[in-house]
Amino acid sequence: MKQNLRMGIRVTAGALVVLTACLSAEAWAYEVGPVKEGATVRGSVTVSGTVPAPKEFELRRYPDHEYCSKLSDGRGYRRLREVTFRPDGALKDVVVAVEGVKRGKPFIDAEVEADLCQFLPFVTVIGDTRQVTVFNRDPVPHDIQGLASDQTGNDMVFYRPSVETSGTTDLVQLAQGQKTFTMQCSLHPYMQNWGYAVDNPYYAVTDATGAFSIEDLPPGTYRLTAWHPILGTQEQKLTVAPNEVVSLELSFAANF
Repeated sequence: MKQNLRMGIRVTAGALVVLTACLSAEAWAYEVGPVKEGATVRGSVTVSGTVPAPKEFELRRYPDHEYCSKLSDGRGYRRLREVTFRPDGALKDVVVAVEGVKRGKPFIDAEVEADLCQFLPFVTVIGDTRQVTVFNRDPVPHDIQGLASDQTGNDMVFYRPSVETSGTTDLVQLAQGQKTFTMQCSLHPYMQNWGYAVDNPYYAVTDATGAFSIEDLPPGTYRLTAWHPILGTQEQKLTVAPNEVVSLELSFAANF
């Protein structure tokens, strides 16, 4: 995350902001319809090697430190862990997506909450509308700044004027082809999260045990993508037969 971006979205308690992007012609190709003899892809993701240490932020240096210190390490610091994993290597917050599905189950709307001065979830997935609704649950304002990346890795800042009245909404437009974005509160820089855009709803985000499950997948041959905001992306071919259950074990190698 680039720390020096200045953005202009202010969210007060109860307000929400909608982030949206223009759709390419390919994104509109997906159709919702019944799935016959759908398959299931499940598995786990692990990490090995040296992962980055959590970032520490001294709360008293930032606004609203009394409220935001309700979630701290007990020493007056907030810790931002960008790679969350268990001692056995189980890796959380990996988006596992099946690329190339043209028809099947409907999308689920993406939502992010500002709660106790943190963005939840840390990783969210954005569907065909390229919209994510951000709800502020806190009694303090949050000034959101964002950075989006396209499929070539180029970055583009997105921003809008402040949203100051409780219950108001706003739209932020992203250019076509952007795949990932990250948000940070400029008032509370330890508030960060990531988003990943998909063109079909066949995806899952690994839980605390590193597990994922993608169900009702139409039979066929696809490309499976596993993405982590810090550890990168890996891809592999995936073929599923009617009613088949495919088990996968994926692994990332960290070197920080």
